[in-house]
Amino acid sequence: MQRIYNAIAHDGFADTTLQTINNYVNDILYGRKNLPRFTIEEHAGLCTAGEVLIGASIIASYATASFTAGGDAAGSQESGPANWEIDERQEKLIEQWAKAARLWVEDSEQILTRRYGPKIAQGAEAKVYYREGDTSVVKERTSIYSTTQKALDAIALHNFLFPETAMHVVGFTRDSDNLMRMILTQPYVRCLRLATKEEIDLMVAAKGFHDNWNGQGVNYISDRLALEDMHPANVFIDEVTARPICIDCIVKFVQIIK
Repeated sequence: MQRIYNAIAHDGFADTTLQTINNYVNDILYGRKNLPRFTIEEHAGLCTAGEVLIGASIIASYATASFTAGGDAAGSQESGPANWEIDERQEKLIEQWAKAARLWVEDSEQILTRRYGPKIAQGAEAKVYYREGDTSVVKERTSIYSTTQKALDAIALHNFLFPETAMHVVGFTRDSDNLMRMILTQPYVRCLRLATKEEIDLMVAAKGFHDNWNGQGVNYISDRLALEDMHPANVFIDEVTARPICIDCIVKFVQIIK
């Protein structure tokens, strides 16, 4: 990883740097290297998210490390840089990398509508595009996490926990409000009905989680991970399997993992 950091610091996102990053991404995909903060099992979710997410995670890690390496004012603070400073740098460098690697999409709404169908939903976190009959939806997903790295980690962890609705990142864009968004695909699932609290409890208990609000909330925790926003709009009964299925939630490490 240090070789990548040195290449970015000295050459920016030149072709040689992009190739070095791509080589490391392929090493991760084929099990020759790993990102230490993920377990072996979580790595499966990382790889399912695809080359683009892995590359962005590497850039985000460099952005965080560069605070200390650069010896700038933010990095010299005893408490370290604030989350907003880390997020700002991660986002800036990911945008530079995505543009150099031709993973950046301008006028994304028009392009996605033409390629994948009309926009069928829009919430605080995602815009959703879908054409009837397709097996996947396409989302423009903005971060609701304190840093971009945590938003990237959340996709890998979602894929680990809920492989039936795994997300695959294909690019990045900015919307009309200048918010950076990840463009990703996700299997289209037909909803039979919304899941009940009891059904959600049983589903996450099988994965090692328990209710984090004395049985009254939509937040769950395990020894390593936390699940939030597990309400019925994000968890419903799949029409095909008749089982609870999670299409989206907030997922993060309980402890800060570097």
